[in-house]
Amino acid sequence: MHTDRIRNTSLLDRVKEVSEVLDLFQDGMVIASSGFTKAGDSKVILPALAANNTSRPIKITLITGASLGHETDAKLTEAGVLARRMPFQVDKVLRKAINRGDVLFVDQNLSETSEMLLDHHLPEIDIAIIEAAYITAEGGIVPTTSVGNSPIFANKAKKVIIEINTAVRTNVHGLHDIYLPEAYPNRKAIEIFRPNDRIGSAVINVEPEKIAAIVLSHQQDSPADIAVIDDKTAAIAHHLIDFFTEEVKNGRLSKSLRPLQAGIGKVANAVLTGLAESDFEGLTMFSEVLQDSAFDLIDAGKLTFASAASITVSAACYQRVFDNLEKYKDKVVLRPQSISNAPEVIRRLGIIGINTAIEFDIYGNVNSSHIAGTQMMNGIGGSGDFARNAHISIFVTQAASKENKISHVLPMVTHVDHNEHNVDVVVTDVGYADLRGLAPRERALKIIGNCVHPDYKEELQSYFDRAVAEIGGQTPHLLDEAFLWHKRFRENGSMKAR
Repeated sequence: MHTDRIRNTSLLDRVKEVSEVLDLFQDGMVIASSGFTKAGDSKVILPALAANNTSRPIKITLITGASLGHETDAKLTEAGVLARRMPFQVDKVLRKAINRGDVLFVDQNLSETSEMLLDHHLPEIDIAIIEAAYITAEGGIVPTTSVGNSPIFANKAKKVIIEINTAVRTNVHGLHDIYLPEAYPNRKAIEIFRPNDRIGSAVINVEPEKIAAIVLSHQQDSPADIAVIDDKTAAIAHHLIDFFTEEVKNGRLSKSLRPLQAGIGKVANAVLTGLAESDFEGLTMFSEVLQDSAFDLIDAGKLTFASAASITVSAACYQRVFDNLEKYKDKVVLRPQSISNAPEVIRRLGIIGINTAIEFDIYGNVNSSHIAGTQMMNGIGGSGDFARNAHISIFVTQAASKENKISHVLPMVTHVDHNEHNVDVVVTDVGYADLRGLAPRERALKIIGNCVHPDYKEELQSYFDRAVAEIGGQTPHLLDEAFLWHKRFRENGSMKAR
């Protein structure tokens, strides 16, 4: 009975139906769940907890690696289960509840959650839910399509429930490199010097007595939404590749660049797709998520190795990869996000970080998480980990949107996630601005000259010129006008002056 998936036979008596484990969850508990960008998440227990909340209402704090799939966050929100959520989400229903104040959201750099648990800065985890492909004869948990925060959850939780997903083949064993940094003051160096270095175990080790239950599921991850590359994202990718080409020409990079990190979404996908058609070769990645484009680059012979915390791909790519996993296993590794996002490793490897901005201002400050300064979108994610520590920190966005009624380059951002000191290059569909080594006034002229949509360029130049003439200073601003464009949009539906 299930011995191919539960190879430690002493654990066979802990197999239960989902309904049998729901009584383990109590009001006020801190629950942790595997899952990173819809990959390797709880497929049955969390949804069952939402469905059960009418008969036995509870509220919990839910901690994950990143976002969950299968609308699980929406189900938990609608059922009233969530009191507090961290560190990242992408769900529309949950987002509205956060912005209403119905759910308290703790937005964190993705490297920080593990550190805070390790150092006891967060409440103890009552129950950790970990998706696994199988349990080894020695009792090790073999993760599925992500690692995320699962190792620290299993290590710190009072009880562990393992969801064995039989839709994931057992040959995923060996895809993972599980390593947890030591607690302070005994922290050792994380000895990763190349993206393909392995320093840990292939499994998550957990004390057998902590395993409260094992349940079975059979469901693939939610497929990634791969947006069609449009003219704007293609233009952004083109400008970014021009920047890389110039770096090679000037001898600052080789044709293999440096290890790449790319945030999720269609812009990152477009950039990586563009690299497949370029002269660059021998590329590597040290990132958080592997999307379709990463496997396309591998298949094209451009990408030699990719390290991440999860694989989040379309349904078609999922079948291509996992039906032929032996083809990719020597080219891919999945790590805990405490390693994939570790500042120490990012700095050592000289990562080129490419992340998406909601907006940036004329001095290079970036808002990547809030709409109009107050409404949470998804969260900072891992962009802060990479922006602060990358060899080259790049942020991309379209110059204008909504029929050009919104400019994404502004006098001042309404929320700062990444200040100007951590931003090297900004790119829009209009062009790119290399800000390295420039003073604030030089940055402003470069951004206005290269990145702003034509409908807003003259007014933005006027704002800067008047700020210099009337106020002066290291970073000239007209505080009475700094957020005028947002005020116009709120009142008139457009940032344009009438």
